Amino acid sequence: MKPLPSGLDHPAWLHGLSAFATVRTRRGEPVLWAAHLERLRQTCAFLDLPAPDAGCPTLDPWPWGLLRVTVTGDGTFWTHRPLTPGPRPEGGVRVRLTGVQVHPQLGAHKTGNYLPYRLARQEAADVFEGWLVGPDGTLADGSRTSPLLEIGGQRIVPAGGLPGLTRAAFLAGQDWSELGVHPSEVSRATRAWICGSGVGVVPVREISGEGWTLSLPVCWPATDDPALVWPEE
Repeated sequence: MKPLPSGLDHPAWLHGLSAFATVRTRRGEPVLWAAHLERLRQTCAFLDLPAPDAGCPTLDPWPWGLLRVTVTGDGTFWTHRPLTPGPRPEGGVRVRLTGVQVHPQLGAHKTGNYLPYRLARQEAADVFEGWLVGPDGTLADGSRTSPLLEIGGQRIVPAGGLPGLTRAAFLAGQDWSELGVHPSEVSRATRAWICGSGVGVVPVREISGEGWTLSLPVCWPATDDPALVWPEE
């Protein structure tokens, strides 16, 4: 047994009392910065944390980067690293609908209380993404991306999870609905995507659940929007 380092004896590290944003950068410029900052402000207000600093730091001009902004009771902190996820998965990705639940109060926020998402990622194992459910058993969120489904010709944002900003940028100007989606309805999807700062918008080729597997056609978005593309040169 080791003594706890003094730097970790803090609510942010002991209990996850922090808010954060992960922001894609393109040659040192943050993408969707205003939207990320506003969502972070809302989470800080919900957690009674200080408002995040509004100014973006000067960043290394990597082709693609990932800026993490973290707010604790002590202020706003940031890190920036290159974003290099590898070759684009042209054939789409596989996801697994897990039995892990989002936190009933915190599911709509990015906080340091991140254990459910780590558990879903662990349950996903060799699959690219694990999806989490809400307390009512409906699809709610992804372990690191936001899910988007097409069912009966309608694009559906599953209710109960984080309001994904990459997903919102992709859906701008389109017709879509936010609905609770039961696992039985997930298995009726005709197309699906995952959306996030780290990957852009990526088509899903297979969804698996308890006792079922669904194969889907792969449809990459026709776009060069830096918020939506797979980050590669």
